[in-house]
Amino acid sequence: MAGIDEAGRGCCAGPVVAAAVVFSDHEHIPAGVFDSKQLSAHAREDLRARILETPGVFFAVAEVSADVIDRINILQATWRAMAQALRGVIPPAEFALVDGNPVKGLPIPSRNIVQGDAQSASIAAASILAKTHRDHLMTAAAELYPEYAFEVHKGYCTALHTERLRKYGPCPLHRKTFEPVRSLVSPLIQGDLFQ
Repeated sequence: MAGIDEAGRGCCAGPVVAAAVVFSDHEHIPAGVFDSKQLSAHAREDLRARILETPGVFFAVAEVSADVIDRINILQATWRAMAQALRGVIPPAEFALVDGNPVKGLPIPSRNIVQGDAQSASIAAASILAKTHRDHLMTAAAELYPEYAFEVHKGYCTALHTERLRKYGPCPLHRKTFEPVRSLVSPLIQGDLFQ
């Protein structure tokens, strides 16, 4: 049984990332595996290392880029990332536990659990792997685009990110269909709308 979760759904820059995790030996699940959003960045990185070293753990991580998100929408992109992550787990899982709402298009039967990352160790581990993988991607992106401070906000629409967007405009990692990026890419002149 695999646990699945995603990271980056609400960001306005960068990919959405999903992870699928199977613990084949439940006696070796690392202590302290909880919802990644409740953990400090240091604690997440520590747990990531311990999850990856766990005997009998199988996992896969998948990314769907900002341009694909713009093309198919964030819900479809999230489902695609989850399905890709699940297909990447070797040996294949037979059943999936998904954090949050039901997901369409998974290759095996599944059950969704609202706040599942607080109830299932495999979902919590998937949450940690997805979040840390995405954080690493955005930290690397900061080297290519240092003006946006991606290493600080990781692509979320914070005040700092919005201020940098207004100053420099969007880069290729920005989701053009998300606010405030959309308004900067296609600004509307309010006066023209009513004349």
